[in-house]
Amino acid sequence: MKITRIEAFQVAWAATDKPSQRSAFVRIHTDDGLIGIGEASPMQGGRASLGMVVHDIAPMLVGRDPLDHAVLLDQAMHTLVKLGPEGALTGAMAALDIALWDLKGKLTGLPIYKLIGGAWKTALPFYASIGGNGDRDIDAVVRVVEARLRDRPAAVKIRFDNNRTTLDADIPGDIAKARAVRKLVGDGFPLAFDANNCYTSGGAIRVGRALEELEFWWFEEPVQHYHIHVMGEVARKLDITVSAGEQTYTLAGLADLIDAGVRMVQPDIVKMGGITGLLRCAALAHAHGVELVPHQTQPMIGHVANLHVVASLLQGTKPAEWNDPSTRTHAVFDNPPLPIDGLFHLPTGPGLGLTMNEEALAARRVEI
Repeated sequence: MKITRIEAFQVAWAATDKPSQRSAFVRIHTDDGLIGIGEASPMQGGRASLGMVVHDIAPMLVGRDPLDHAVLLDQAMHTLVKLGPEGALTGAMAALDIALWDLKGKLTGLPIYKLIGGAWKTALPFYASIGGNGDRDIDAVVRVVEARLRDRPAAVKIRFDNNRTTLDADIPGDIAKARAVRKLVGDGFPLAFDANNCYTSGGAIRVGRALEELEFWWFEEPVQHYHIHVMGEVARKLDITVSAGEQTYTLAGLADLIDAGVRMVQPDIVKMGGITGLLRCAALAHAHGVELVPHQTQPMIGHVANLHVVASLLQGTKPAEWNDPSTRTHAVFDNPPLPIDGLFHLPTGPGLGLTMNEEALAARRVEI
């Protein structure tokens, strides 16, 4: 079997979407008619990653055996490493890696979790990941959380989506929102707080102390992600679990976070080299005794790929992330992933188990 063609394109979910709001998909075709699908990190619509796929990586892969995919992608990574081994390059690798795993599953007739080594459970709880709370007032935060509780999540994470240039802007207001959410869900319900890098170290410790009193599960990315030692300092000073890693793109970068003192790491499958990359992260986390709770906000290909990996983890300590749901992203799949009674069920079909609707895709496809 040989790779014959690689497509890389955006998907515009609505006519009003800006280019930066589109998803970034790839499809790998083989000479026996199989097609594998993958997804890159959507930062700025994934345009930088897709450009690398089209111009730099696809020419290396066409004509090669897709079953050699770990070797092929490591070769491509090191060929292009001087572009910077993080961000757009690892996003491109993630899309191709997921597509190659999908191909492998379709070739063998097995779902990806079987190829990984099996699932500890095939029905997976999720936490509702709720963004945009920095711009909402307290009542609006409560209303949006209340609406998401109808999906029966096992936990809730409130995200602030700060622009990362204004730090410690409204610490009392942020704590008040956390307190209001705790009052809404009651004692004992698992909660998480994603600061999106919006505090100084002092501000983070102040907020973290309040979250400890409110019995939040974890405190995500309280300081700028590039201040690795400060992230570790905050983690060591607080009793609440401090997590980070959403903006970490290499295994070495994840090791630096762990060495700094972070004890819950959250790499993202569409940023961290795909399924192969996330499995390597799982081995690293396991070796150091830290929690691996992958970050994942893409509702389709990235989400399903993440579920296959999360199901295979020996120490899956937290539910899988499910971002703000939107039915507009369901159109290009005949079997979009949706929870049933608070659980996502792993697809049983080969590979990812997703079936694309070609007509709907063609209507939303945007060429690079």
